[in-house]
Amino acid sequence: MQLSIATLFLAAVGFVSAAPKDASVIMARQNQGRPVPNGQCCVANTSVKQDICTASNGQQGRCVPGGNNCGAALSCVADSNLTCNNVSERNRNLCRANAGNGGLFDGANIIQNLGQASVN
Repeated sequence: MQLSIATLFLAAVGFVSAAPKDASVIMARQNQGRPVPNGQCCVANTSVKQDICTASNGQQGRCVPGGNNCGAALSCVADSNLTCNNVSERNRNLCRANAGNGGLFDGANIIQNLGQASVN
């Protein structure tokens, strides 16, 4: 059985295009082109709730209201410090940052469960 050079070339192109993409490119696409924040705070007046971010500890996280001292900006909180459910908020699962007292941050408020969260 003989393989033509064109067949080998097409196979190589297929392998390259199937290779994993750079994580930052994938994350930017998930944020619909908005920047992917790094650190404790998301980008003021740009990031929206549930955008993907990279928390200050290097873990993937979400932009959520409350959790860090970010003023009017959303906080970037690592996934391991979030409580989420299956309610949709901006086409992703609703998540809020865990508060130290067993509650959840919802902006300046502490709520006891995600059913009390302000969803938009």
